[in-house]
Amino acid sequence: MLVVDTNVLIAAANRDVDFHEACRRAVEQCRIRTSPWYLSWPICYEFLRVCTHPNVLPRPWSLRSAWNFIESVLVSPSAGVLLPTDHHSELLIQVITETPHLAGNILHDVHTAVLMREHGIREIYTRDSDFHRFPFLKVIDPVAR
Repeated sequence: MLVVDTNVLIAAANRDVDFHEACRRAVEQCRIRTSPWYLSWPICYEFLRVCTHPNVLPRPWSLRSAWNFIESVLVSPSAGVLLPTDHHSELLIQVITETPHLAGNILHDVHTAVLMREHGIREIYTRDSDFHRFPFLKVIDPVAR
């Protein structure tokens, strides 16, 4: 089981990114795999935010086009969306206690890490080095593979 992070999805969808091909291959491999892999709703919304933002992409997508990409990924029979369980707040406190100096933008990553811990998922495809701060995760950069 693994999670695909927003930055990998964005690079997979955006041909203008230097490492597009490596990320596209990683997402395609996930789509055809038989073992479960996941996104979260915050990952999906962040993808929509970035891909439609005129100050982020030189050629922003329409919201409809960005959503169509997410749907094309989630249609994979082995794909799922991680949801918080009744133990989410307990695990959040654990992660906050175990990981010093959490504040600001990294809290989005904290949410992803907590969801992963809740569901017993260790691996994440991401280019975001902040995930190395969570010792219970195995960070896989599809570009470095």
